[in-house]
Amino acid sequence: MGRGGVSKDRSAGPERKCIATGEVQPKYGLIRFVAGPDGQVCPDIAGKLPGRGVYVAADREALNRAISKKLFARGLKAPVTVPEDLAGEVERLLSRRVVELISLARKSGEAVAGYEKVKTWLDKEEAWVLIQAVDGSGRGKSKLSTPHYGKYIGWLTADELGMAFGRQTVIHAALASGGLAKRVVEEAQRLRGLRETDDGGKGRSEG
Repeated sequence: MGRGGVSKDRSAGPERKCIATGEVQPKYGLIRFVAGPDGQVCPDIAGKLPGRGVYVAADREALNRAISKKLFARGLKAPVTVPEDLAGEVERLLSRRVVELISLARKSGEAVAGYEKVKTWLDKEEAWVLIQAVDGSGRGKSKLSTPHYGKYIGWLTADELGMAFGRQTVIHAALASGGLAKRVVEEAQRLRGLRETDDGGKGRSEG
């Protein structure tokens, strides 16, 4: 298991080296950064911005180390400035990306919300990912179990899940298996590494 809760799967595609830890791992477990036109370090969450990039593990401690030891300037081979709350910005961007992906899954019929609908999907083995709000009732959440060989995401807030489903708040959600679900899991794992709150998933099976 790599930093940020991302498994080291050597068949998971291209790998890059974290400038803070020196570890090599699949790109999806890292955050890419580039220098903007103004010389400011800019997180490239989607990994598509032009220019020279450096990678940092999706982990708040690693990111803070890169900042404190001025590793961005060394890696980017240019004088750069670092935004005051870079870790917080990365967390917000990742949160938005996860919400958008879950919303896409909902619109394509690959995601449901609400206790009864989620329970039905779990009972019919249609769910691959169980998602529960970190600020939901522990007693209520304990009534649903992670799908066998499935995944669990428990570090999004009820408000964030609510945005994904067009509601005020959501406590329980589920994703069917598929490309979107895989992307949600990968992005959620990156978010987990940047999130300082208790992810609510400790002791739960994550596959």
